[in-house]
Amino acid sequence: MSYISFQPKDYFNTKLYTGNGSTNAITGVGFQPDWVWIKNRTQYSHQLYDAVRGVTKRIFSNNTDAEETDAQGLTTFGSDGFSLGTNAGVNQSSTGHVSWNWKANGQGSSNTDGSINTTYTSVNTTAGFSISKYTGTGSNASIGTGLGAIPHMAIFKRTDTSGFNWFVYHRSLGAGQFSILDTTGAAQSSTSIWQNTTPTSSVITLGGDGGVNASGGTYICYAFADKKGYSKFSSYSGNGSNDGSFTYTGFKPAFVMIKSTDTEGWYIIDNKRTGFNEANYALIAQDTSAEETGTNRINFLSNGFKATTSNSAVNTSGQTYFYMAFAEHPLVSSNGIPAVAR
Repeated sequence: MSYISFQPKDYFNTKLYTGNGSTNAITGVGFQPDWVWIKNRTQYSHQLYDAVRGVTKRIFSNNTDAEETDAQGLTTFGSDGFSLGTNAGVNQSSTGHVSWNWKANGQGSSNTDGSINTTYTSVNTTAGFSISKYTGTGSNASIGTGLGAIPHMAIFKRTDTSGFNWFVYHRSLGAGQFSILDTTGAAQSSTSIWQNTTPTSSVITLGGDGGVNASGGTYICYAFADKKGYSKFSSYSGNGSNDGSFTYTGFKPAFVMIKSTDTEGWYIIDNKRTGFNEANYALIAQDTSAEETGTNRINFLSNGFKATTSNSAVNTSGQTYFYMAFAEHPLVSSNGIPAVAR
């Protein structure tokens, strides 16, 4: 069994910082990020920026707002991080913030694999991640991802107008279902989203629903493929016990986002905000609230993660949970040395 030959931190990293309410250069990410997801750890919306749409252009995982331009948000993508203006959601003075950072390939270029030519597709085939911007047609269509691999998860947001949810494809749900990132709602079925058609290594198939493909609408898509030892997009079944379900990923996680197929939130846990088990407090993607304290939902292990509660957010008996996870360390590194749990 082969594993990745790169360090996971080359392509994903969580960076914590304290806001200063003024110009703020955040360094230490380790690479020039192309997708930056920022949350003020005490209040305010989640703000998402990417290199394809460009700096100062933010969207919010917790609502249906259109893309906004804010000259005081994220102002620059730098070689080792990013720079911020005075916006309190990303740079409130004396307040802790978290940024989750992924590397694609800058602004990218047009992709013609689908029936819709993307304006830009920024792709990192090594890490299995791409960002695509496109204009909808209002009828059945497809877009290219550039991944050269079947995407196992894809997140879509209409950006030109408000009132449209975030649509999520996940292989554990299949092409007949979708989930909504900005709500706690259960997974839903529809033929007008993915046309009941599983993505291929070239394209994702779209129906004519306005959330993914309205005529003249503009969209952003973040697409992901499993990379052994670096990322995993799968599911597990809860057991309803405080000695909870163990989920094998093949790596020590740095980031996990979990969603029940039923009516629960999107829980985000990372390895930096507390940095040790029994205090892995969640932030919630569809919520503006502060990070949880006093509730440890999962522990990170050298080869996966384990639920530590019977709470319905992560471990109802018999309930299915799907997730996205990125590595801190692969189970076995490129030189064959096993990783260890903290």
